[in-house]
Amino acid sequence: MEKQIFVKEICPTTTQEWVKRGALLIDVREKEEVEQLAYDVPNIINIPLSEFEERFNEIPKDKEVIMVCRSGGRSLRAAGFLVNHAYTNVVNMEHGMIRWATKGFPTKGDPSSVLGNVQNSGCCDTTDSSQSCCTPTTEKVNTNNSGDSCCNKPGCC
Repeated sequence: MEKQIFVKEICPTTTQEWVKRGALLIDVREKEEVEQLAYDVPNIINIPLSEFEERFNEIPKDKEVIMVCRSGGRSLRAAGFLVNHAYTNVVNMEHGMIRWATKGFPTKGDPSSVLGNVQNSGCCDTTDSSQSCCTPTTEKVNTNNSGDSCCNKPGCC
């Protein structure tokens, strides 16, 4: 029986907090996708999923690493690959660039190339961080020992 790999996932709001403390984003989207719309963060490397097995050694094992893509699926696969190759500080960002751009987080390029007709659908879809469901004023659940948590509102993060 194949060993099951578990990858921790964090929301874009928590990703912003991790980025502020120096985490490295690894964007596994293809180059053409990144040219249309890129994450505007200080520590980011683009390693397209099509090149990932050949290039994953470029990712340092001694840093917190957040895997990202357009919607969270490809980055989850890549994060599982890293966990299977002895990376211990790796997480996946749920919902990818779609949620990141919907929330109004920093990007370079044309958000409509990713968003299209995406509608705001929940408490964390607001671009006003004071209205985010992940603010300290909201009851939180799922707190882990690194201090990350998310609230229990439906559609949160």
